[in-house]
Amino acid sequence: MLILLPPSETKRPGGRSSRPLDLGALALPTLAPQREAVVDALIALSADEDAAAAVLKLSSRQRGDVAHNAALRTGPTLPAVDRYTGVLFDALDAASLEAAARRWLGAHVLIHSAPFGPVGALDPIPAYRLAAGTSLPGVPPLRRHWAEAVSAALAAESAPFVLDLRSEAYVALGPVPGGIPSAYLRVVTVGEDGSVRALNHFNKHGKGALVRALAQTRPRVSNAAALLRWAADADVHLRSGAPGEIELVV
Repeated sequence: MLILLPPSETKRPGGRSSRPLDLGALALPTLAPQREAVVDALIALSADEDAAAAVLKLSSRQRGDVAHNAALRTGPTLPAVDRYTGVLFDALDAASLEAAARRWLGAHVLIHSAPFGPVGALDPIPAYRLAAGTSLPGVPPLRRHWAEAVSAALAAESAPFVLDLRSEAYVALGPVPGGIPSAYLRVVTVGEDGSVRALNHFNKHGKGALVRALAQTRPRVSNAAALLRWAADADVHLRSGAPGEIELVV
């Protein structure tokens, strides 16, 4: 199974200065040309702080992110799953997992970033600022820049089953190819009258808790039916949803 996670706008600072970004060592190495183009464009934009703040829609308190972008190739790195913070990654809490669970994340989880495309959970990346919807000078719109290349790279992975936990903005940057068995996860709650409602804050928390449970138990999942069987045994409330979807009930 391959799990696709969205990134987070918030990042943990710092990392290992002795291990700067190596685009060639990231997961899905065929994306190297797209990664190089976006990284170069971000670094070039960062030469003008005012211009960068305008393009990236930064507040005065966020202007420090321009310096992070300027140092993409030289700044300290952290494993991607440790770099991101926020509700989903706080619920996942990868830093507290045992070594075997972290290795499972490294083998089964990709986090879809805007500047680097999908990266492995343990791939070292620097802090950065770039959202999926940003129009970045020097490269085509990110949807056009990434979508075809990412879909092709996912197809080449030949994963037996893909569980897509990304937001719709990041799905647009690399849809799962139609020929790959996959399911899109929706987080819902069920009212007393049986009505189903999608969630926002608990959407992210539920996704993080689900991935943590998978990493801790490390099941062999080759299709949606196997995932639902695991969930029933693990007391995780997954169920079939609309065609091509699985619902996480919280």
